[in-house]
Amino acid sequence: MKIASISENKNVEKRVAITPDTTKKYLSEGFEVLISKNYGDHLGFSDNEYKELGANIINDENKIIQDSDILVQLGLPSDEKLKSLKDNQNLIGVLNPFSNKEKINNLIKKKVKNFSLELLPRITRAQSMDVLSSQANLAGYKAVIEAFSNFEKAIPMMMTAAGTVPAAKVLIVGAGVAGLQAIATAKRMGAIVFATDVRLASKEQVESLGGKFLTVEGSENLETEGGYAKETSEEFKKKQEMLLADTLKKIDIVICTALIPGKKAPIIIKEEMIKNMQSGSVIYDLAAIQGGNSELTKVDEVIINEGVKIMGESNILNKLPTSASNLYAKNMYNFVMNLYDKKNKKININLEDEIIEKTLLK
Repeated sequence: MKIASISENKNVEKRVAITPDTTKKYLSEGFEVLISKNYGDHLGFSDNEYKELGANIINDENKIIQDSDILVQLGLPSDEKLKSLKDNQNLIGVLNPFSNKEKINNLIKKKVKNFSLELLPRITRAQSMDVLSSQANLAGYKAVIEAFSNFEKAIPMMMTAAGTVPAAKVLIVGAGVAGLQAIATAKRMGAIVFATDVRLASKEQVESLGGKFLTVEGSENLETEGGYAKETSEEFKKKQEMLLADTLKKIDIVICTALIPGKKAPIIIKEEMIKNMQSGSVIYDLAAIQGGNSELTKVDEVIINEGVKIMGESNILNKLPTSASNLYAKNMYNFVMNLYDKKNKKININLEDEIIEKTLLK
């Protein structure tokens, strides 16, 4: 059984799906590992390191794809590379089926089995495979670091002989995995932290990390069975806007993390609210790639509006690619081993397994 991975477009994606650590694990399970030349060089994972472990380094990426039984990636490979996939091969990654519908339908017609890991069910057994959680944890942490480095005042309260520097006030919009890590990071650095989320179940988690949960009066729990946020009603949106508009006047830094799977990110911070923020404040929008939670967010641009800096990157994890790769590759290994029938040394697509049934694109 051959498991393979080719280089991503490094201008867009610096993470890798197979690390030296997971190479060792695959080989110990009897897999053959194929990767492209200079696959992990940019992360300090040299070809020699992979070779010494027993991986095959191959120059021709189309040959790697054609020879593989399982191709593991971050996202969909290029159109040219997709042509090399054939019947009964398995492609695993974060394939974004909502945006790549036509490409995936073409692969399904070719009888390629496509597994998209962002569709994993929120069940205990799937936690070790949950790429959204592992990557969101790092994204929440890094967003705080980036926002703080662009804020031109001190973060913790400092008492000096010359006077007191007040602690920065931080608002986290969305208290999912990224938001909770952002709360924990901001608190560790001495900020006063507030958070808001449409899921009332988040209140306890926010408060356990030392944040203050902002609740819309008379709100209901807007949470799907899978633990994700639902879209809100117009009435809820108006109440949330009033609460936020008032809160933002005294906030220094906003970290936006609110996403609805498969849909455009909800616009939560309107231009009018930004106008009332203090000059020198920073908004870091982690939802930028899906449209942004701030009305003024532009992907990979820093917008300054009336003294407020609004930032949003297409892939913040490119700033932590080694840590992100290590976690992603372990998630991937755990998913592959759930698919793998060790006894018969083949992939077993058991649709009675909720993990397989939910992630297989049909």
